Amino acid sequence: MKHLRRLLTGSFVRFLLVGVLNTLVGLGSSFAFFNLAHLNYWLSTFAGNTIGAIVSFALNRTFTFRSEVSIKNSWWRFAIVIGCCYGISYGFSWFLAGTASRLLPGVGPTLLHNAAILVGNGLYTIGNYLGHKYFTFRSFASNAPANPQQS
Repeated sequence: MKHLRRLLTGSFVRFLLVGVLNTLVGLGSSFAFFNLAHLNYWLSTFAGNTIGAIVSFALNRTFTFRSEVSIKNSWWRFAIVIGCCYGISYGFSWFLAGTASRLLPGVGPTLLHNAAILVGNGLYTIGNYLGHKYFTFRSFASNAPANPQQS
């Protein structure tokens, strides 16, 4: 119970709040680029997602994980985590949707793909949290003993 309380009041809740904000910023930007600037779909979504990722990086670095890891040492880790989590999460959920379509032939592909997006998003969120907490914004130097003779 103590671990659940710590999780709900700690960095995971801050991560979810940042996720909501960066989704609003990213989607809002995509819609603005598409509908107001009249950019095509791919440019609009790429630009919106890029802006959302920048907001996510900045807020997760400072607010969620309160990391002192330099931007130079964390931006590329951030990109790796996002790329890996995207591929693994959505690849796995796509696989599950394909398996479900063979096991449940009466269920339409639209429903299965929507379910895959939902499952993929959940896996992506959890994977991103763990990846950013333990890889992107982790201060690797802080794990070393202050005095090497103490180890």
